[in-house]
Amino acid sequence: MLFELNHASRADVVREARQIARLALPMMVAQIAQVATGFVDTVMAGRVSTDDLAAVSLGASVFITVYVTLMGMVAALNPILSHHLGSGRLREFGHDAAQGLWFGLLLGTLGALLMLCLEPALRHWLHLPPQVTDKVMLFITGAAIGMPAAMAHRALHAYASSLGHPKAIMVVSLLALALNIPLNYILIHGLFGLPKLGGAGCGWATGIVFWFNCLTLLAYVSWHRKFGQTRILAGLAAPDWQRFGAFFKLGLPIGLSFFVEVSLFSFIALLIAELGTVVVATHQSVLNFSSIIYMLPQSVATALSVRVGHHAGAADYQAARFTSGVGLMMGLCMAGAAMLLVLLLREPIMRMYSPDPRVVAMGTSLLLFAAVYQLTDAAQTIASGALRGYKLTTIPMLIHIASFWVVGLGLGIMLGLTDWIVPHMGVYGFWTALVISLSVAALLLTRYLARASRKRLRRDQGILL
Repeated sequence: MLFELNHASRADVVREARQIARLALPMMVAQIAQVATGFVDTVMAGRVSTDDLAAVSLGASVFITVYVTLMGMVAALNPILSHHLGSGRLREFGHDAAQGLWFGLLLGTLGALLMLCLEPALRHWLHLPPQVTDKVMLFITGAAIGMPAAMAHRALHAYASSLGHPKAIMVVSLLALALNIPLNYILIHGLFGLPKLGGAGCGWATGIVFWFNCLTLLAYVSWHRKFGQTRILAGLAAPDWQRFGAFFKLGLPIGLSFFVEVSLFSFIALLIAELGTVVVATHQSVLNFSSIIYMLPQSVATALSVRVGHHAGAADYQAARFTSGVGLMMGLCMAGAAMLLVLLLREPIMRMYSPDPRVVAMGTSLLLFAAVYQLTDAAQTIASGALRGYKLTTIPMLIHIASFWVVGLGLGIMLGLTDWIVPHMGVYGFWTALVISLSVAALLLTRYLARASRKRLRRDQGILL
């Protein structure tokens, strides 16, 4: 059975599942709230016009690619801080938590500059009506303004979750979602004397909301008594470039792993742009809903990186392996329920995004692919989170590159845009390749997690499972 869970008592499995859920559930709500801002953007832009929906879809693809890549690099703070806590090194925890805040601000600033520098190249690449291209660029500019705050927020996220206090993240994220809706409406329609930005207003609302998210969470953790013994600002000093190097060394493979996965979806959006705004809008709508469901296994993965990190920091590798197995089991159960939800509600889901019958018809077909890959996507995501808890990031990065770029993107181009294997399938060819690539990643990552966790038991406890 999965990670020898059949050798554990039912009570032990339930107890560990509750511990994971206690940490994962608030983060799940927080992450769904953050992704839901993209859902709100997509739905509100779709109600304006299909052109606005396409502009938000393409602008969001660029933004999400940069955001998720940098978020992966900042995610190195989760295992680092958890290892400090597991081994009782509170002074090192406080120092690295504060330096993580500087690290996030630095990465976010670089990310914002990168997004702005990409705009001329994107204008040359995109073959869309000029008014759509202009809205894409305006969306990117607005979202870039919020990138430094977004990365500082992820550093605060790692700090609070490592301490086992994720409710603060949840509360602030829900407030940010509530703020995003009226901001979108005001900027889309140009109320209160502001310029009418159309769908591009969603990008500017995103940038503003990220600053609200960061500053509010910082105020919360600086004030609430739960964080009294380890105030993050108490250890704030000048930037420590040596620690940045350590964060970067562990975080770069994580960031690249995140990048190759999210870039697969973003590159598909750019490659299918020539197929028309209806195809682009439909692809992004289905992808947006899928990303909301993805927050279920992603929250478990984040919880595992903390729980496994605590156990690994204390050199309790038996508990680390057991936690990994329970987390995988929980994720697969949730993914099975999500798969049934998508299969049963495909048409109502698409009608939330657009009244355009062409978008609805194509979207209900693409949601079949999204339903199929729920189990494998959950497995590879959670296995990656557990491996981060062990501070194992290089091999997962290589697995993601092979799975998503070689299999996912390479095969997607052949199936979607050429007649090399079968007559070109358009967007359906790319989604077929997505299913295959996620299956390959799930198989390789879960196998690597099983071997790596077993190896530590043999080495440190002298037992053979």
